[in-house]
Amino acid sequence: MSEIRNLEPKAVWEIFQQLCDIPRPSKKEQKAVDFAKKFGEDLGLETIVDEIQNVIIKKPATPGMEDRKIVVLQGHLDMVPQKNSNIDHDFETDPITAYVDGEWVTAKDTTLGADNGMGVAAALAVLKAKDIVHGPLEVLLTVDEETGMTGAENLKAGVLDADILINTDSEDEGELYIGCAGGIDTNAKFHYKEENTPEDTVAYRIDIKGLKGGHSGLDIALGRGNANKLLNRFLNVVNKSLDIRLADIQSGSLRNAIPREGFAVVTVPTAQVGEFKSFIDELVPQIKSELSVTEPDLVIEYNETQIPTKVIDEKTHNNLIKGIYGVPNGVIRMSDAMEGLIETSTNLAIVKKQDGFIELATLQRSSVESAKDDLANMIRSVLELAGAEVVHEGAYPGWNPNINSPILKTMQDVYNNKWGKVPEIKAIHAGLECGIIMENYPNLDTISFGPTIRFPHSPDEKVNIKTVGMFYDFLIETLKNIPKK
Repeated sequence: MSEIRNLEPKAVWEIFQQLCDIPRPSKKEQKAVDFAKKFGEDLGLETIVDEIQNVIIKKPATPGMEDRKIVVLQGHLDMVPQKNSNIDHDFETDPITAYVDGEWVTAKDTTLGADNGMGVAAALAVLKAKDIVHGPLEVLLTVDEETGMTGAENLKAGVLDADILINTDSEDEGELYIGCAGGIDTNAKFHYKEENTPEDTVAYRIDIKGLKGGHSGLDIALGRGNANKLLNRFLNVVNKSLDIRLADIQSGSLRNAIPREGFAVVTVPTAQVGEFKSFIDELVPQIKSELSVTEPDLVIEYNETQIPTKVIDEKTHNNLIKGIYGVPNGVIRMSDAMEGLIETSTNLAIVKKQDGFIELATLQRSSVESAKDDLANMIRSVLELAGAEVVHEGAYPGWNPNINSPILKTMQDVYNNKWGKVPEIKAIHAGLECGIIMENYPNLDTISFGPTIRFPHSPDEKVNIKTVGMFYDFLIETLKNIPKK
């Protein structure tokens, strides 16, 4: 870990390493809140922790810069807790083991938390620095961005004084983001009754693992496998011809991550075991061939297991399999307004059997509000036809681009003067907090940028070392050039 602290800029990497040492999964980030609060107070700065546990720290302007517009640097304290199944890691108690891997910093078999720990570290480094020229500054660190954006949702009007919002949660250096997708959760429950396991059967466990997973917005167009859809594909094939019964299913863990692993336990009549194996053995190489480029490490296994005493009732069993099979997943439409931008997508994130019901969690994203709502209603219709109870939850707005943004012009000029090229202007197919914050602060001039991060929301997450330095230098230079009020 000492090698992380010795990277440049040291001020940023030192704080990032401290964040890695602090357990901070979404909804369990209190220790990170306490850290940020103490950080501001130790600097003698005005520090506020609001009712929802957002942290706001305010720093006066350096001499001669008091007449500049007020800037708020914004990021989120929580991180996505994803790990490989071969390790024992408790995200509520264990630190993240970060290390240098060539030109990147990554973590050992877990998410790194550079999303958005690197942006938080940069903002706190600015607060601590005594040699940076800047106008009046505010830092807003929100909670629970990854699972509900509840920190941003509950930020009250009047807490911030800022004129400009600089969000630090983007993941490609050299790009400035001026818009993002909105989102909505469509969640379903299939209620089931338990029935005795049919006699003269054999039980098998089907496992899907080795998938890359990733961010359900940023990585949704990469053609990666979805463990829920793949697992259900096997169930659908054998269910059409054989008298299988589903006893258990557990797949996926987070609504905003492409599911990487899952398993199901089914019973098969002894007389049909040969056919069952033939169906699976025929389908496995087909799927591996389809995903050979995007998922070279895909593992599909089926093994005989202990016979369960109970199974899901036959009606629910059939409805569940058909419902999941019919639910759309992946990119639905590309943007007509901005080349290369995903407009609308959906992720079938979780399928889990509980006591008395099977839970399905899906997340729809779109930069077009009507398209987002239409897709959510489409998924609702499919699942209701399959007999599920369906609700829409956690809707949040997108962020409409403003191509005439003054801070955009400032940052374009700063980047061009520093590196001799103009940064790309983009919108992102992910949920940033900007649009939500702007509901209570509609006059904020808003932009988002960050260092290069790859494979967020998965254990392959990594941040490029060189771009962290460029990101921080760009931030410092931008603060020097904030226009007057």
